Amino acid sequence: MIKRSLHLRDIILLALIGIIFGVIYFAAGFVYNGLTVLLTPIGYGPMANDLTMGIWCMAGPLAGFLLRTPGAAFLGEFLGAAVEMLLGDQWGAANLISGAVQGIGSELGFTFTLYKMYNWLTLLISSLTLTFVTFGWDWFRNGYNHFSGQMLIIMFIARFISMFVFSGILVKLITNLLQRAHLIKH
Repeated sequence: MIKRSLHLRDIILLALIGIIFGVIYFAAGFVYNGLTVLLTPIGYGPMANDLTMGIWCMAGPLAGFLLRTPGAAFLGEFLGAAVEMLLGDQWGAANLISGAVQGIGSELGFTFTLYKMYNWLTLLISSLTLTFVTFGWDWFRNGYNHFSGQMLIIMFIARFISMFVFSGILVKLITNLLQRAHLIKH
């Protein structure tokens, strides 16, 4: 079932997802910085980005999975990034660009299923599209093109695992909890 428009309840839920995940994203910045400090002496500092990327991409799949409306995944991710920026994180307004890129990656996963399937396969596809889109963005933004092939493979695999754990498994568990609590109906 595809909903073509958002109702007030959907807009409120989308706003809540953006606010809650904006706070989570802000806190994830500290985890990212800590991992960077720990991994840099052994030459894997840039991998902190890939290990934590799944955290920063949770709002999109959750919004898409809960609202089941085209554009919901993009909006959820973008709003989360905007709230993170407003909280004063270290990346500032660049968060809006990252939020848009991550939102596109998340939305693509639901687009490939034509907004008709909402199961593990959808979350796997969304994790894959998020991994490819965000890795491509980091290729240009963070200079991933300067890393060796071996390092790129390790970083890509780490990013996919992070995406699947946080934006796949954890999102599905959150959705299941919300359904069991009768807070959402599908």
